[in-house]
Amino acid sequence: MKHRLLSATMDYIFKLIFGDEKHADVLAAFLMAVLGLPTEEFDSLQILNPFLEREAEDDKLGILDVKLKLRNGKVIDIEIQVKPLPSLEGRVVFYIGRMVTEQIASGDGYEVIKPVVTILIADFIHYQDDAAYHHKFELYDCGNDVLFSDLIGVHVLELPKLPDADDDTDLWEWLRFLKSDDEEELHMLAQRNPALERAVGIRLELSQDEKVRMIAEAREKARRDEADRIAGARNEGIRLGRDEGIRLGRDEGSLAGRLEIARRMASRGRPLAEIMEDTGLTAEEVSGLEV
Repeated sequence: MKHRLLSATMDYIFKLIFGDEKHADVLAAFLMAVLGLPTEEFDSLQILNPFLEREAEDDKLGILDVKLKLRNGKVIDIEIQVKPLPSLEGRVVFYIGRMVTEQIASGDGYEVIKPVVTILIADFIHYQDDAAYHHKFELYDCGNDVLFSDLIGVHVLELPKLPDADDDTDLWEWLRFLKSDDEEELHMLAQRNPALERAVGIRLELSQDEKVRMIAEAREKARRDEADRIAGARNEGIRLGRDEGIRLGRDEGSLAGRLEIARRMASRGRPLAEIMEDTGLTAEEVSGLEV
């Protein structure tokens, strides 16, 4: 039985395609399309442990989607994100900081630090006011056109902004591969170059693997359940806050009404005991009224 195509933007499927050393040629071709670096820099790719080292026991744990090192020592982190995160930039900076500091051992000089590059693939629009689907960020003086350092770089790729028409770039082809769930289109992309053909073949093969499908669907269900749980907790918090606000408003309105009745009774010369009995106010509350 033929199954539907698994999405390449699912982190599990993405890792199986790009995070396996058996598919180093696919990973290298994708990286060349994103980074525009010479072919020789990708002669030797080393897939690294995606768990970032902790400097202390209580440090926050960081887990990268795909982490690798080039022949020249440059460290690259590829992240796939399908839903917007309010702290997206903070997360990227945190990961970059860890990948920099874990390079330095006690007694090392700063010259041992190799460049760190994060590639963020976003299946949502993050920069609302800009039409470009590929943004590159560096430590750069925009006012004077001066690069401070090439030790840190961030590439953000926004899949929803990818144009339907081919813009004659290798990057467009790879992002179209990630974005498309149409098998016929994938077969057309496979004709572009050997690496894309191999990537399409891997994805089609994974989509027919029962074990891979079970894991992918279970992880996707867990992700949806977690999103529903968070949304439910948020909505419940909003409801409780609203109910509490209504209750407080009623209590405050009731008190204001009773104070106004007490003020009117006092202005008519009614005894304090009678005012307290009719309104439920204390002697202090009644005494403090301006008549």
